[in-house]
Amino acid sequence: MSLARIFDVAGSAVSAQSQRLNVVASNLANADTVAGPDGSPYKARQVMFQTLLMGAPGASGRLGDANAGVRVSTITESQAAGRRVHDPKHPGADAEGYVTYSNVSPVEEMVNMISASRSYQNNVEVMNTARNLLLKTLQMGQS
Repeated sequence: MSLARIFDVAGSAVSAQSQRLNVVASNLANADTVAGPDGSPYKARQVMFQTLLMGAPGASGRLGDANAGVRVSTITESQAAGRRVHDPKHPGADAEGYVTYSNVSPVEEMVNMISASRSYQNNVEVMNTARNLLLKTLQMGQS
């Protein structure tokens, strides 16, 4: 793999982790919500990644078209049940007096955010290191 391809790989990972961070932020913002726009509680979303292999068929079907790296393949909604709290005075309570909150776990989302943030930082560091190596290679050629 050429040094220039490293920017494609790390850049795709930075982009994917950025999307993951946006999903985590959305989950955390809706952690204590009762009902979404459709009247049902917010469901936590998770990002699924797909590895893009170097030399694999790309969109045109020809070998070698695809860039190596990673991309977001899907964003799935958790099907876990929401947290139910007995609060008959709440305007969103059902006939039994229970309010259903979103199924977002703030602790899990914070761990997810830290992981995505570290991955983002690591890939930025990979790009910076590759850039420094390219600059040093150019400087050696000038000597």
